[in-house]
Amino acid sequence: MDQTRQKIAALGFPSSDCNDLPSSTKVFPDGAQYRIEIPSVEGTKSLEAVLEASQNYDVPIHRVSQGSGIMLLTDDELNDMVSLSKRESLEVSLFVGPRGTWDITAMPWSSGGKILGQRVEGIDQLVYAIEDIKRGCEAGLRSILVADEGLLWLVHEFKKLGELPSDLIVKVSVQMGQSNPVSIRMIENIGAGTFNVPTDLTLSRLAAIRQAVDIPLDIYVEVPDDMGGFIRHYDIPEIIRVAAPVYIKFGLRNAPNIYPSGTHLEETSMTLSKERVRRARIGFEMIQRYAPYLKTSKRGAEGLAVPAEGSLASS
Repeated sequence: MDQTRQKIAALGFPSSDCNDLPSSTKVFPDGAQYRIEIPSVEGTKSLEAVLEASQNYDVPIHRVSQGSGIMLLTDDELNDMVSLSKRESLEVSLFVGPRGTWDITAMPWSSGGKILGQRVEGIDQLVYAIEDIKRGCEAGLRSILVADEGLLWLVHEFKKLGELPSDLIVKVSVQMGQSNPVSIRMIENIGAGTFNVPTDLTLSRLAAIRQAVDIPLDIYVEVPDDMGGFIRHYDIPEIIRVAAPVYIKFGLRNAPNIYPSGTHLEETSMTLSKERVRRARIGFEMIQRYAPYLKTSKRGAEGLAVPAEGSLASS
């Protein structure tokens, strides 16, 4: 076993999980160690609710993300969401359209096939996904959310070809599932801009991942029920210390899964968004109480994929 550990270390990885919990020396481009993300912000009304709650609770929000997908927004809704984020100097990351659970295949719904739920199936779906991204970028979007390695690689190649903006950030979904330093470095090497780690990783495993990769890690500190339901608020200062730079991400326990969302769930989505911001205030207070020296970013800081000027014309 010692020889195997030595060989792994020679390849540039930790030889074990980092049980000594070393402090990360890595930071965001502005020198910050953490930023705050609110997930499941399903549309403009929910984004407005997040911004209002952020002001009311006096908590900094740097990024919002959405799971229903670019394809389920009308042109006007997409333009509104992007323009509002641009005005507020906020990164908005929208999921790329068709994937397993949006398709006609049964396997992603089976007990053994759920891991396939967010994969892109077939070449046609890859084409649809690239078209979805192009439409988002035309509106000014500069951050997308993917859960398929093939799509991630393809986006990276399309950026090099000039078919997609060079400043487009690809955020990897928690549902891609890689959970060790070797796998996550592979994802970094094919174009990931940030990586959402699985929700149940220990501090020692997070620390080992941080030793091996440079991109920011997105880490749920409150986890939706269908992804574990953990509430790790007291872990936040240590998570930041060992894994910086990190996006601290506030899901919500005891809340319905509203994907894919729409106007029929708009009020629910808005209410959930406000409560996620309240939870973020609780987490932010934990940081101020126990580790006030940890540094966060200002809104619109370097490295945030704030939308660009868009030109998507309504159909």
